[in-house]
Amino acid sequence: MRPQARNWLLLAPAGAWFLFMLVLPLVVVLVFSFGERGPAGGYVPAFTLEQYLNLPARWTAFKNTLTLAPVGTMLALLIAYPLAYFLAVRANPKWRMMLLILVIVPFWTSILIRSYAWIFILGGRGIPSLLAMVGLENVRLINTPFAVLTGIIYGYLPLMVFPIYVSLERLDKRLLEASADLGSPPWRSFMQVTLPLSIPGVATGCMLVFILLMGEFLIPAMLGGGKVFFVGNALVDLFLQSRNWAYGSAVAVALVAIMLLTVSLYMRFVRRFSDARDDVSLM
Repeated sequence: MRPQARNWLLLAPAGAWFLFMLVLPLVVVLVFSFGERGPAGGYVPAFTLEQYLNLPARWTAFKNTLTLAPVGTMLALLIAYPLAYFLAVRANPKWRMMLLILVIVPFWTSILIRSYAWIFILGGRGIPSLLAMVGLENVRLINTPFAVLTGIIYGYLPLMVFPIYVSLERLDKRLLEASADLGSPPWRSFMQVTLPLSIPGVATGCMLVFILLMGEFLIPAMLGGGKVFFVGNALVDLFLQSRNWAYGSAVAVALVAIMLLTVSLYMRFVRRFSDARDDVSLM
């Protein structure tokens, strides 16, 4: 068999899966977005831009998503990087596997149960009651952006930790020894050696968490209490309750377009940073 034919044969299963599970559903959503809502809900074939012109009506959902998703990603990164660094560089090898298991233990429980736990912790009988004992009364934590960010960080932290851990675990320790032999203090070795070499893991973790957060709906619904909602919550309302499939499809298409643009710009920035790092290392 010729190499080109063999390559096409190997790519055929993944290509078919990609076509039927991703491309075709997106095409259906795109077609629905130009339609209209039927008298009893659902979809009526048409060709109109009315649904896209009505997108500003869901501006609050887009604003919350485009604000809290990047903020949650950055906060998860700030917490995950020191943890991954400790696990990969500082932790005792005898305990490293156990510590890694502890990081993923929350994933063994449904996100629904974990969100209910945070409802109790942040609710009136949780942290606010403890604060009231020391004189800080009427502190409201549940149904706030803070509660949503807390649930986001708790729920998605392992997805940020493991890519960074893999990058740091593969780090050649001889590079750090060479940097120390050349007189660099620990902080400079970290900034010039460790951090640049861990950028692929940081980029992967940020992209994983950000993409999933852009479509999140359970955490805002439970910890936001209907006051802090994402585009995912708007989609659930439009498709399942209002049954306005055309408008919901337009909102979904807009969300996908924003995600594609954001991820493309982010990957271009990471690529330029990596190229600049390589140029400096060659000098």
